[in-house]
Formats: sequence, C-alpha cells, structure tokens
Amino acid sequence: METPELERKLEEPQFWDEIDHILNTPCPTQHDIDVQLRSYLRHISSDGDEHLQSEYNVAKCGFSLLESKVFLEHKSYVRRRLVGRFLKEPSNSSRLHVVTSALMYDGVDNPKTFEMMLDQSAFERVIDLIWKDVNKENFGFHKLLLELFYEMCRIQRLRPQDLEILQDDFIKYLLDQVESERGDPDDPYNYAVIKVLLVLNEQYMLSEHSKESDSPPFTNRVVKVLSFNGPDFKTFGENIILLLNRETETPTQLLILKLLFLLFTTSRTYEYFYTNDLCVLVDVIIRSLSDLPEEEDTLRHMYLRVFHPLLSHTQLRHPPHYKRSEILRLLNQLSNIRSQHFSPVDPTTLRLVSRCNKVDWLDDSPTEAKTNNLARQLLGMSLANDAGSSMSVVEVAVVKQVAPDKPGKKERGAPPPPPPGRVRGTWGGLEKAPEKPPPEIVVEPPKKSSPLANGSLRRRGPPPPIPSARSVHAVRVGVCD
Repeated sequence: METPELERKLEEPQFWDEIDHILNTPCPTQHDIDVQLRSYLRHISSDGDEHLQSEYNVAKCGFSLLESKVFLEHKSYVRRRLVGRFLKEPSNSSRLHVVTSALMYDGVDNPKTFEMMLDQSAFERVIDLIWKDVNKENFGFHKLLLELFYEMCRIQRLRPQDLEILQDDFIKYLLDQVESERGDPDDPYNYAVIKVLLVLNEQYMLSEHSKESDSPPFTNRVVKVLSFNGPDFKTFGENIILLLNRETETPTQLLILKLLFLLFTTSRTYEYFYTNDLCVLVDVIIRSLSDLPEEEDTLRHMYLRVFHPLLSHTQLRHPPHYKRSEILRLLNQLSNIRSQHFSPVDPTTLRLVSRCNKVDWLDDSPTEAKTNNLARQLLGMSLANDAGSSMSVVEVAVVKQVAPDKPGKKERGAPPPPPPGRVRGTWGGLEKAPEKPPPEIVVEPPKKSSPLANGSLRRRGPPPPIPSARSVHAVRVGVCD
C-alpha cells in the first residue's frame, strides 16, 4: 500500500522544489489563490519541522512567497489572507513562524502591511505570543516576534485602544528578559528586547503630545515601572548607555536619548543609574558633541537636552565634579561654532548651551558669587545690579594705582627730603632740628693694649658711625683725634 502524499518525508532539495512549484502555479481567481495558499501552508506543516530548523531557512521560505508570481500579481489580497492566518495559526507551529516572517519582511518594505495588522487587531496577538504563548526556548521565533513588534511601532503611531492593551506586567516581563541575560547589548536577542522598550517609550511620548483627543495622556508604563522598581532592573540602564556608546544609527540614538531625558527629569529616577555609568555617559556625550558634523542639528540638540538634567539632577551634582573643565571647554566650543561659510550658531544650540552653563557647579566665577553674598549680608546692597558698577569688589581691591590730580592744577613733583639736621617748619621752611643730648659715655678701665690707657683724650662729639658691612674690612682701626 502506497504512503499518502502528506506523510511522505521529502529531502531538502525536493522540499524547496515543491515550494516553488506550488507558488508559481497560475491563479486566475481568488478561489485559486486560497487553494494555493492552503497547499503552501500544508506543505510547510508536513515537512517544515525537519527542514525549517534554522532562521535562514524560515526567512527563505517566507521570501519564496513574497517573490512568487501569486503574490506579485495579487499583493493586497494575499496580505489580507496572511494577516488572517497570523490570527488563527496555533502557537509554536512552523506555519505561524513562516507567516510571521513573510509579514515582517513585507511590512519593512510596505508599511501598509503593518497598518493592516493594526486594523485587524493583530497587535494584541503579537503581545500574547511574546509574553505568554511562544516558548522562549524557541529562540528564533521569539526574536522574530520582538522584531515584528518593534517595526510595527516604529513606522506608525499606535491607537489608544492598542496602548490600553499594554500592562505593567508586560513591561516587567521585558525588563526581566534583559536582567536575566545580563550580557552584551549587542547580543541579538537582548538588543531586540531593548529596542521594544525604547519604541514603547516613544509611543507614550507621542500620545502625550497628541491633540487628536481630549482624554488625558496615557501613563508611560516604561518610566512608571522603572520609577517604582528601578533597583530590580539596573542591567537595562547599563545596557542602554553601552548601546548609545556603540550605536551608529541616528533613529536608535534618538530613541535612547529620549528615554534618558525622561529618566533624568523624573524625580523618582534621578538616581536610577550607577554613578560609574553616568560618568561613562558624560564621556559619550562629550565625544559625540565634539565629533558631530554641523548639519546634525537634531541629534546635537537632543544630546544637549539630556546633558542639562544629567548634570543638574543626578549624582554628578555632588563633588568631586566629574570632568568639569572638559565640560566647560565643550560648551564654550559649541557656542562658537562657525561653518565654512561663517554662518552663525543656530539659536536653539545657543539656548541649550546657555541652559547647561547655568548648572550650579559649572559656575565659572565662584569668588564673585561669594563676594556678592558678602556685600548683600554686610552692606545691604547687591553687586549684581546691571545699573551699578560692572567691577566687582575683588577687582577694585587689586587696583593699587594712584589717581591723577584734578585738571587745572599744576603738577608738582614730590619735595626733596630735608637735609640732615633740618626739619620742615609749620610754614614749609626749614628749621634747625633740636639738639639731642650727647649719649652718656661709660668709661671702662683701660686695658694695657688700649691707646686710651692714659685717659688724656676726650670725645668731642658722638662716636663715629659704624662702617657698613660692605666696607668693614677696608677700615683701619686707629687712635681718634
């Protein structure tokens, strides 16, 4: 008895030949298209478990459908049928894996595919598959679903009913996946989970600024979970900073910076990051702002928007202040950027740089600030008033030059010192200085070797001056006249 066709196990070349034969059969009617798609899925169900073990083969099978004659001639109808199969196929099946792959790669090139999935409530099915239905041991399929979720949220704004589906437990589940890996953010699976969290934060920010409805904005569940459970998910914070350090795509950099901005402007998450990670972030921002080309204004502005709350609200505000001189040098450099055509700095950059300069511990003149406080306390005056003098007390104190005489008076030099024995009188003349009594001379018994031993000589005046140290060796000691 012959084996039924569905039970025959095909070799790998025969499997792919059968796929090509099914998909390239002409289908003039919609009924023929339905029959062909059922044959395609039945073939995957019978031999897919054996020949679709790798992600490459799954992607190849999905691309075989997208490049087939039936899809190229009837794209809209085939897409609707694929979305319907995505909603009905059982979890962890080869057919659902291939259908998801086909929708994923078709949606990247044609955003209407993802719009169709939202319209047919496929977003809720994606969440359930990631969160509950698909075993995590099925690594390739789980990662594909995360990438599908990211792409669906990246190219379009989620509807209010889609945001209502999201729960805190789903966000905690994603953060738990990052925490359990505790590895490199460049790991494919870890990277996919992080991107989903970043794009969800972007969706909440979009809903907050949306003016389509009068209802209050949705609570940002990503920031909420990190606010109340931040110490449990520290690995996520480490990874997004490392990812920002390595990322080269501008859209991903902007997603990271937007989440960092919210975390640094929410009081409960001011100190979510480790201090060492914040120092790494300062290094990344300094390097990025120094190397960004002039035309990258959007990215430069976002870095500066993050820089101010990072320096003002986090642990970096406490001494020792990390790289203060490098930060001041960078801000001065940014405020003096000129292009090759000498165009001025854009006003937004100047405004954001000025905001960073106002951080307390970046104040470049602490001495003047202390002087102003002292003047206010002791004198009841402020030296910061623009209407007053522009010089500070410190600057005035160091001036030692004598002010010139008033104009119209004849300048006179300083009078010469009076001659010896004369002093200046009351009216400016010279008078004889009062004579001082001669010093009392104490005569000691002369020694035999002294020339004064006979006692016949008297002193006629004060003793001769003592020679200076310079000429002490040139004076000959002799008998006074």
